[in-house]
Amino acid sequence: MTESHNNQICVNGIKLYYEIIGKGTPILFIHGLGSSTRDWEYQIEYFSKNYKIIIFDLRGHGKSDKSVEPYSINLFAKDTAELINMLDIAPVYLVGISLGGMIALQLAINNPKLIRILVVINCGSEMVVRTIKDRLTVLQRFLIVRLLGMRKMGELLGSRLFPEAHQQKLRQKFVDRWSENDPQTYRKAMRAIIGWSVTDQLHWIKCPTLVITAENDYTPLEDKLAVVNKIKDAKLEIIKNSRHGSPADQPENFNKVLNNFLETQKES
Repeated sequence: MTESHNNQICVNGIKLYYEIIGKGTPILFIHGLGSSTRDWEYQIEYFSKNYKIIIFDLRGHGKSDKSVEPYSINLFAKDTAELINMLDIAPVYLVGISLGGMIALQLAINNPKLIRILVVINCGSEMVVRTIKDRLTVLQRFLIVRLLGMRKMGELLGSRLFPEAHQQKLRQKFVDRWSENDPQTYRKAMRAIIGWSVTDQLHWIKCPTLVITAENDYTPLEDKLAVVNKIKDAKLEIIKNSRHGSPADQPENFNKVLNNFLETQKES
């Protein structure tokens, strides 16, 4: 039987919720915007057979504390670094999706000694608003949250992430979970993303790196190729028939891609 425990730990003046499942080399998973440890429900059983899995809720998400100061990718990365140090699990295999991938990239630049292997999923190296279309997209999301609420935002996102008829239960689960978000805290986390960029620092990353992208992700493939091209020996894998929520919409394929990379690094 796989060993597990969950707890809260004080990090940078707040309590972060975390869970540890299994034994072995540690893999730390970082979830996406407006999500929680539940992002990884289809990975836990698979990977905890051979690894120590650590999942946690980011500041302002899930069961972790909110805080009054503005959020930033650097702040999320600082929280993650302190969590790694306090749990004494460095160097980790670090896996992040979307916002979690941004945090993972930032952490790999800020604290490279904490990371043995880096995996980023469905994200690029910046979120800079450059065009009128970009501005309208950002404004639309803020207005929907403010005027219509988190459930409506979840319904709109859910229809993009899980649009297929056979994904109805998965889509409804996403909407129900999304509606649990505190609107003000969600907007703070969104502001943390806007204007963020590590594009000019990517060449500082020296650890083995895998960039995973969904075939139908709404963030451009070019953004991921830019990351791969700037990190020495980084690799790119594409998950077929998948959208932004690859670990949930194609869990078997996603798990195989991630496991193959981790196993290859063990052998090298």
